[in-house]
Amino acid sequence: MPRKKEATFEENLEKLGEIVSLLESGEASLNDIMKNYAAGVELSQKCMEELSRVEKEMDILIKKQKGGYSETELQIEGDM
Repeated sequence: MPRKKEATFEENLEKLGEIVSLLESGEASLNDIMKNYAAGVELSQKCMEELSRVEKEMDILIKKQKGGYSETELQIEGDM
């Protein structure tokens, strides 16, 4: 049996936006609200984990005056 393809960050973010729109519309049943809320929390967590992973891998490329680039670690405000 083939493995289910893992959703991308963008796909998860889009689904999360759809859930938010549905919940804000006020047209969902209580049961649907609870199911979508739980799915939204899970999607939000996946998005935050992916952002955190990418943030740790990011480096800033700085162009040198005489050509080429140097790499320096990205410092996020609040990280110590």
